[in-house]
Amino acid sequence: MNLGFGGAGRLPAAFMTTGSSSFTEFISAHSPELLPSGRALPVGHTIEAPHGTTIVALTYQGGVVMAGDRRATMGNLIANRDMDKVFAADEYSAVGIAGTAGLAIEVVKLFQVELEHYEKIEGTLLSVEGKANRLASMIRANLAMAMQGLSVVPMFAGFDLDAMAGRIFSYDVTGGCYEEHDHHSVGSGSLFARGAMKKLWRPGMDSAAATRVAVEALYDAADDDSATGGPDLGRRIWPTLAVVDASGLRFLDDDALAAVVELIVADRRGNPGGAR
Repeated sequence: MNLGFGGAGRLPAAFMTTGSSSFTEFISAHSPELLPSGRALPVGHTIEAPHGTTIVALTYQGGVVMAGDRRATMGNLIANRDMDKVFAADEYSAVGIAGTAGLAIEVVKLFQVELEHYEKIEGTLLSVEGKANRLASMIRANLAMAMQGLSVVPMFAGFDLDAMAGRIFSYDVTGGCYEEHDHHSVGSGSLFARGAMKKLWRPGMDSAAATRVAVEALYDAADDDSATGGPDLGRRIWPTLAVVDASGLRFLDDDALAAVVELIVADRRGNPGGAR
């Protein structure tokens, strides 16, 4: 990053001036071309780029689960079969991406730095609402690119240390931020995943039951949406799944996910629609 370092090796004045605890605001003021939203695109041209779907999130008694399938598509082609779409935002929150994959991953990385920078400057964690609103402002800054087809629509979930409960936030391309209750899904398969969660989610579930519901919702989404990749038993490709509770964020390993997937497949054998 070149912010005007002098020949004497001293940091430029921008680094020595008291300002906002927002890393994004600092960069936008001194080197806006480094931000995804600060790059100009050719006018009148559309870019064919991989897109990621589908993300689901649901709360349970004591936390929140977020999961995503692994497929990225580019038009009618499968661009990637094992892409990760769920990331740790910080110790107590996760973010899942839908939309233009490359740009979405860059926004997530910037969001991770944003939260770490705030914690170092302020000496405390940002509140769950604060994190959700910071992400909203970053999406809003990307509106010009969204108008040219490079949209980023993530979903955010975190554990509220004050309320001791998991919370879920969704967004639109203009940066609108909406708190969701119990469960939510984004991406091309969200309609089918949301229908599955309406039937399967129950108040008071534990993390194991919530994990099962999240994976089963993705399974149903893949059954009806070609852009959503289902569990691949041949290649041993499973969804990415994060659990966030009072002890922090953790990702389920492949062995644990394989056991859940194999149980769902066995239960659906002879009854692929999953009718109860």
